[in-house]
Amino acid sequence: QVQLQESGPGLVKPSQTLSLTCTVSGFSVATKYYYWSWIRQPPGKGLEWMGANAYSGSTYYSPSLKSRTSISSDPFKNQFTLQLSSVTPEDTAVYYCARVSFSWPYGMDFWGQGTQVTVSS
Repeated sequence: QVQLQESGPGLVKPSQTLSLTCTVSGFSVATKYYYWSWIRQPPGKGLEWMGANAYSGSTYYSPSLKSRTSISSDPFKNQFTLQLSSVTPEDTAVYYCARVSFSWPYGMDFWGQGTQVTVSS
């Protein structure tokens, strides 16, 4: 089965870059018609889509985060990563990685369990 697992530091200092990795098993990140996305949920708030990347090179970002966000995939490690620069305490959230299908059935069909990231000095 397809499984996704987030990993990375749980604590990041303000102004630093938040770096997370999503390890995928049971499926290749290089598969056509799939994007690999990051979503976050700040405390007490709803889910916020951050962006998505396909191995082919296409990448899309939330307009509010585009200037600070970079998502890339590595088929050799079967992983994809999130880098969020210049973080502030407002970036504290549970971060999820998810698979996005651009083939039927469309949508985010597999998610990681999420990882808590706290931005604090």
